[in-house]
Amino acid sequence: MSLVYSPPPQTTLPVVGVDGVAAVHRIYCVGRNYADHAREMGHDPDREPPFFFSKPADAIVVEGGDVPYPPKTSDLHHEIELVVVLGRGGADIPAAQALDHVYGYAVGIDLTRRDIQGEAKKAGRPWDLGKGFDASAPCSAVQPASAIGHPAAGAIWLKVNGETRQSGDLAQQIWNVPETISYLSGFITLKPGDLIFTGTPAGVGAVVAGDQLEGHIDAVGEIAITLV
Repeated sequence: MSLVYSPPPQTTLPVVGVDGVAAVHRIYCVGRNYADHAREMGHDPDREPPFFFSKPADAIVVEGGDVPYPPKTSDLHHEIELVVVLGRGGADIPAAQALDHVYGYAVGIDLTRRDIQGEAKKAGRPWDLGKGFDASAPCSAVQPASAIGHPAAGAIWLKVNGETRQSGDLAQQIWNVPETISYLSGFITLKPGDLIFTGTPAGVGAVVAGDQLEGHIDAVGEIAITLV
């Protein structure tokens, strides 16, 4: 049966050291997964299980570069994150087996229209337009786990125009990668190509058109974007 219109192209990410690309299926993001960030957002990190929101696959901006400042906001925020790239899917995955499902890792920036998100929170409405807009998920190339292992500790930071805004360590995650995969797979059958943005350390803040953002995670890589 033929398609009645042409679908958009498949979103993919380059893979370091591999002559091939990683297809992106879905994007899940963990909210408030670093204690200091949870506190700066006015929450107690010891009182809640992980929660998730989504972005569309085509929100990816591959390997950084120019990113358009989005419409309908005057308060765009940066959030640097470790991105988990799944190579195998599954449901009810035990934490002890979760890393077997990981193909690799990348450096991502969760861009957030904080004013729109805040208005939605106050009204008890979904966050979709605050989080899942066009070009809201810049992402670096994927580092295969076969090459770097599974980083559970290491520096994660983001600079804006050369000034450090966010600085933390992967070891500060409230829910680590195996626990996050296991918990999420209890609600949703995960698929190969699913990405999990694993949360951001403290220091999130506003950026404007013209700002240059640089992000880094030890062993995983770097990303650089310019808001245009």
